[in-house]
Amino acid sequence: MNATVHLKPGAADRVVAGHPWIYQGEILRMTQTPADGEIVQVKDHRQRFLGIGFFNSKSKIHVRVLSPERVDINEAFFEERIRAALALRRKRLPASSSFRVVNAEADFLSGLIVDKYEDVLVLQISALGMEKRKALVAGVLEKIFSPRAIVERSDVASRKFEGLAPAVGLLSGAFEGPLWVTLNGLKFETDLAAGHKTGLYLDQQTNYQAVAQCVSLLPDARVLDCFSFLGGFGLHAARAGAARVHFLDQSAEAIEAARRNSAANGLAGKCSFEAANVFDWLKANTAVQPHEKVIPRFDLIILDPPSFTRNRASVPDALRGYKEIHLRALKLLKTGGILASFCCSHHVPSGLFQDTLLSAAFDTRRILRRLAVYSQSPDHPVIPMIPETEYLKGFAFEVVR
Repeated sequence: MNATVHLKPGAADRVVAGHPWIYQGEILRMTQTPADGEIVQVKDHRQRFLGIGFFNSKSKIHVRVLSPERVDINEAFFEERIRAALALRRKRLPASSSFRVVNAEADFLSGLIVDKYEDVLVLQISALGMEKRKALVAGVLEKIFSPRAIVERSDVASRKFEGLAPAVGLLSGAFEGPLWVTLNGLKFETDLAAGHKTGLYLDQQTNYQAVAQCVSLLPDARVLDCFSFLGGFGLHAARAGAARVHFLDQSAEAIEAARRNSAANGLAGKCSFEAANVFDWLKANTAVQPHEKVIPRFDLIILDPPSFTRNRASVPDALRGYKEIHLRALKLLKTGGILASFCCSHHVPSGLFQDTLLSAAFDTRRILRRLAVYSQSPDHPVIPMIPETEYLKGFAFEVVR
């Protein structure tokens, strides 16, 4: 019989509401000591059954709930969950050939991410219980997708909190070198073995299109794509009719990949590229003498930086960083121009991010009109009762004056 984990009074409400994480401090007692990675059943302090999940004594998250019912965690379980997740993507992104298939807690498979890049799957595991069932999961993925290859990118820092070492390699099939991935009809060269995240920012797929629509409001637009990575936003803007797009990224490798991507899509003539620290570049390009003014040069500026914070303690520093890049960007935007800005930190809520942007507008004496609010693509679904599933937020603002 599986061990039973009894929760302290008051600790069950979050689980009943749908949050899958149970912390060590929420546990009242256990009927026996389960092995790490083992399935346990969870009950409240009044013996009411709440669900089953993976146990791990090494993690602060002692239990990751998988189901509110007594079910076997076997091949049929994973197949049902993954097929349900796939059906959601087919419904929400019917034309996409690359997307996130499984988004961990948002698809009720805590600790498991599966991304589909054309005919190759990338698997990422961040929980011990899921790690022990890796072969089972990979077998189900083979059955559902028949992929050319399954690549593992379990190299996230959070694995160490589960007592796990990084794991990167080929789980099945044959795959070498970069892969050309199509997003919204544009081709992107992607390194699945060493790229950011699992290779690309799939969570921005719908936002690439949405921000590009701003170009229709800006005749002969000059665009600045900051933190451009492989050129997602900038190349969509170029295709939409921008006259000129300048790509900025600190990584010389990313800039060269973006340059190749521009050529592959027939857009190289509109694009220029620069490997530079974005903070330093913005500072240098807004530096003037005390009695001089910055001459605005751009019609659309896109800010899509990596996360500035990994925990709540570093939020104040992150907000200073966000304000700094917004201050500089607003000085470079023409009146009537548009600022599209994103934050991918769960620890910075949407309202706080907007307030930071508006504070920069106040300091630069710019009046902004909000045009759009952005979130993560629908293949990264949000479950409101699991706040951690919502992390990407963004806004488009027009400079009124």
